[in-house]
Amino acid sequence: MTARPHPFDAAQDLKDAPRTGDRQRPKDAATLILTRVRKGSAEVLMGRRAPGHVFMASKWVFPGGRVERTDAGAASATELPPRDAARLAREVTPRRARALALAAVRETFEETGLLLAEPAPPAPVAGGWREFRALGALPDLAALRYIARAITPPGRSRRFDARFFMADAAALLHPEPTAGSGELDEIAWLPLDEARAVDLPAITRFVLAEVAERLTVPDRPLPFVRMVRGRHAVDYQDEPA
Repeated sequence: MTARPHPFDAAQDLKDAPRTGDRQRPKDAATLILTRVRKGSAEVLMGRRAPGHVFMASKWVFPGGRVERTDAGAASATELPPRDAARLAREVTPRRARALALAAVRETFEETGLLLAEPAPPAPVAGGWREFRALGALPDLAALRYIARAITPPGRSRRFDARFFMADAAALLHPEPTAGSGELDEIAWLPLDEARAVDLPAITRFVLAEVAERLTVPDRPLPFVRMVRGRHAVDYQDEPA
């Protein structure tokens, strides 16, 4: 099966995060795209970044953020599906793959209050998982699907090696977001057509198109967006030989 390539707006990507000349290695990050169907229409959960942010201020994005040291060893109710774990294993160690998946769940909770989890007895833990576990929940990694990867081009004020995961809202312990940490000043379930119309970073628009395709073709090849020899490139993994 061959994926239909989506256009990637390289010019807009430069506007989203202008060059600063900084030299830094990309930091591991993970993003979670939650989807649901209401009145026959697919919706995605998105949030608008507060205007004071240095990176992507006032843009609408999916919840996500950097991997933390405690992510790899955090407890979970389930593990990644074998196919998604195998896809990540081509890129990183199993421990790092698990950290990426857990970071997507943790960051979504921190930014929206939503728990992609199964009920569990509350447990006292240290670090970034303290509040999550105190609410009586364990992450449900089996609900995740690994759908895309993107590396921020060099020379930007922030650089991330980001993995994008997708999950159905049916796996949430409760369906509606709360205020979260305040990093997102507005959080909403948006129909796909409305989501395309808001102010999106180029990579978010690209991944949103990928999400729309995966709602009907879930086993599509996985896109990898990065800069090669000064030009944006989109390669697809799992292409047939």
